Amino acid sequence: MKLYKRKSAAVALAASLAVTALAGCAGKDDQAATASPSASAGASAAAQATAKPGIDTSKKVELQFYMLGSAPKDLSVIEAEVNKLALADLNATVKFNYTTWTDWQQKYKLLLSSGQDADLIYTTEWAEFQAYAKSGAFMDIGDLLPKAAPKLYSFVPKDMWEAVKINGKIYTVPSTYKEYVTGGFVWREDLRKKYNLPKPTDMKTFEAYLDGIKKNEPTMTPLTANAAIDGVINGFREFRGWVGAVPYGLGIQYNKPNDVYSYWESDEFKQDMLTMKSWADKGYFPKNVLNIKDATTDLLVNGKTAAIIGDNPTRYNDSLQKIKSAHPDWDLGYSPYGLSNGFATPVHPIHNGYAVPKSSKNAERALAFYEKLVTDKRYNWLTQYGIEGKNFAVENGYYKMLGDKNSNGFPRESMNGWAWRNPEIMLFDPGYDTVKQIFAELDKIQKPDIFLGFAEDYSGYQAERAALEQVVKQYLFPLYAGQIANVDEGIKTFLGKAKTAGLEKVQSEYKKQWLAYTAEKSIK
Repeated sequence: MKLYKRKSAAVALAASLAVTALAGCAGKDDQAATASPSASAGASAAAQATAKPGIDTSKKVELQFYMLGSAPKDLSVIEAEVNKLALADLNATVKFNYTTWTDWQQKYKLLLSSGQDADLIYTTEWAEFQAYAKSGAFMDIGDLLPKAAPKLYSFVPKDMWEAVKINGKIYTVPSTYKEYVTGGFVWREDLRKKYNLPKPTDMKTFEAYLDGIKKNEPTMTPLTANAAIDGVINGFREFRGWVGAVPYGLGIQYNKPNDVYSYWESDEFKQDMLTMKSWADKGYFPKNVLNIKDATTDLLVNGKTAAIIGDNPTRYNDSLQKIKSAHPDWDLGYSPYGLSNGFATPVHPIHNGYAVPKSSKNAERALAFYEKLVTDKRYNWLTQYGIEGKNFAVENGYYKMLGDKNSNGFPRESMNGWAWRNPEIMLFDPGYDTVKQIFAELDKIQKPDIFLGFAEDYSGYQAERAALEQVVKQYLFPLYAGQIANVDEGIKTFLGKAKTAGLEKVQSEYKKQWLAYTAEKSIK
């Protein structure tokens, strides 16, 4: 997920550029050799260890593994269990690192530009995978995969390897799990029923719901928002049928891919800013929203807020199960945008992946370890669900969280391991049947995601791009947060600063590349 997600918390320009954003077969010997994914070290781990890959593992190494978002409470416990296995299998240990959700863009950019030790890092289109790959931030792993991770190389279908190639090279390992991460409206259904509020299916009914919460629950914040306030704006734009995470204040509709316009200079943008100002004035979200670091789903699950704009079906279900665990009388509702705007796109293989950064000194070991995460049930279950008997149980083939969201330090997929989901060994909670029903509805209106093959090359305007990023944080985010009294003046000031920073050059060059891509692919 995804948390998010292109459509969940994402942007296509570092921290700020107007958008926010998660089948094959596992090795049967790995599954057969596994009595429990939480097996410990010593004789047990040694007995379960599979043959080492065809790489040199004589030197012990510690792998630096980077994920977006926030770490689960019991990460250190899971990390210790994983390291017992990895030490026996690969003579390696791993350090799991997280960025948090509110400033992940800056940290991600720094990781890939500073030469800092990093061996595996999450990739997705909403974290600019294509642009980073084209600029040389990641290692070409095409020749390494068959040697260091042969099972993984066979596990991922050939058409997926082809789909993630940039300039003919493989820079990331894609997820094989089919899902929809289309955005949608999430709300407290128990409160909606209690106060007889409308079901949020469009912007009008969503706002009416927020208004009803404000009037009837004065101590609750109606709308979930944090410092990544651009996620709310992305919700507006995705609802209108935009193409993914389009950067630099440009606008592109899925059904009009060659009509590229300046969103920041449009009446559409002005109306969005007036809406945000109105919502801020009405108290739908806090005045200090740009200082809030909590994850949006945490705010909702903890009962501090009553709705999210732009969340996807899987994350909705995760939030629902956590809420039901702690508060059985609470409920959540969900309406995907596709049911309103008429289409939904299944995730492209680029959407969830892991790359080896150029700075890695342990590329072969990193790929061998990632193969374990995907294809070895012991590693996979440990990192997706925790320790069996402590964090979860399997009942009638379903995942069951032990305890509740407060007592369980490692709920399902709390490591944000969306990219190493293995469809053949995944566990679902009973509530996931609802997600399958949503997916079945979206299957009826699905359209292919034909735009993620586009890879921006910003080498010719990197200085302007960096300058624009600073302007966005300083002058645009306060507009997003409804903190500028005069919206017209705020937009004028922002655009003036943005154009001084090089906005017109950046937009022009991006548009030129985009139209060349659509022409090459005959996209009309």
